[in-house]
Amino acid sequence: MASPVIPAWSGPLDVGFLAMQSVSRAVDATRSLARARGLDVQVDTTPALVESSYAAIDHLRVDGTPVEAWGPLSGFFAAADGWVRLHGNYPHHLRAIASAVGTDAREGVTASIERTSADEVVKRVLEAGGIATRVRTPQEWAEHPQARAMADELWWQVEVGEAREDPITARASHGRSGRAPAGAPSLPLTGVRVLDLTRVVAGPMATQLLACLGADVLRVDPPSRPELLDAYLASGMGKRSVAADLGAISGSGELDALLAAADVVVLGYRPGSLARFGLAPETLRERHPHLVIGSLSAWGEAGPWGERAGFDSIVQAATGIGVVFGSEGSSGNAETGVGKRPGARGPRPGALPVQALDHSTGYVLAAGIIDLLAAGRSGIVRAHLLGAARELLSRFVGRGSDGSGLDDVPAGTSATPTTITQQTPHGTIATVPVPVRVGGTTLTGPIREYGGADLSWTTP
Repeated sequence: MASPVIPAWSGPLDVGFLAMQSVSRAVDATRSLARARGLDVQVDTTPALVESSYAAIDHLRVDGTPVEAWGPLSGFFAAADGWVRLHGNYPHHLRAIASAVGTDAREGVTASIERTSADEVVKRVLEAGGIATRVRTPQEWAEHPQARAMADELWWQVEVGEAREDPITARASHGRSGRAPAGAPSLPLTGVRVLDLTRVVAGPMATQLLACLGADVLRVDPPSRPELLDAYLASGMGKRSVAADLGAISGSGELDALLAAADVVVLGYRPGSLARFGLAPETLRERHPHLVIGSLSAWGEAGPWGERAGFDSIVQAATGIGVVFGSEGSSGNAETGVGKRPGARGPRPGALPVQALDHSTGYVLAAGIIDLLAAGRSGIVRAHLLGAARELLSRFVGRGSDGSGLDDVPAGTSATPTTITQQTPHGTIATVPVPVRVGGTTLTGPIREYGGADLSWTTP
């Protein structure tokens, strides 16, 4: 069945409602900040914008050529007693899979896994430093210790801190100096400095939205494990990017200097993994109490999986979404065909038509950050992909999911996406705008050279 909000996204769960709900939260927050900064502008979205933005990687073109979103070993594989989901897009995760099963050839991986129990496959991959999960039904996931540990935790939550000495709302909308340059843009986040320490989709999409709303966003990636270029191009509008070792810049004082002058820092690495650099949310709050801190995780920050890495596709598979979208339901996204084999192991799992857990969680995180800025407060915003999965599993199409509860949303449409083409250091790039409009205008930004920026702020 089709989503009443975005009909193009067919399937048993109302992905369209989840997407519009999430983006609408960001729209509402942006409206509040615009009003607080004295900007008389309309802020809105449309289902067509949301539909195209959630499929940003599918619409991305580099010199006219589509990109391959999935690695050869990312997907579902039939095990001896069920199904597993592997994630091998990053080179180090691909090496972990090869180490765990003894080969990096797809045929060999398929043959090895189908002789092994699902739990044993997952155990070996995790021990090798990779990413994998057993495919579960929603009922099986509900009994899992991680599901129980997070049962009472909200999808996102805001811990309000102290009043900021230099609140965004007290600054002119054109920046920090109080002096408007000629032709200054009237964007709600102009003059806001955001340190972007995120990866993959959810965090980069959140910070891309902040950048397109006017923020000075500086993304920092480790030189030893750079971001996949296609992922950067799909979520890099308006940002500057620098390659810097966090250990080196934390030891030299450069990191503290960046944080002291920042307004926002967004963390998108596995919980606990940045603590040694002084970048745990609680440490940041203590050392830099003026900051608004965004903290993303796959599974939440509590429970036995609180410090486990994860991706949208892995969370889908673990929580039962893969089963719901399996071969007996809706086929969902075609990327699930790797290692497919029906039979005694159960129906072939499926996937959502877009990576909705990532995008939705990114946008509610951005909304929480903007809310704190509008209130003139510091604080911590926490959001996790597991919460998005739980929200989605509560919304079966045809069971009262008619789009009610979404305010000021036009009727659903499925249109050819609006694309923006620009010349970049990485070639001619065609991508889609963020799903928020200001003053009736879609928001974009230049895609700059990956890793080509200086480790400094550009705003006055």
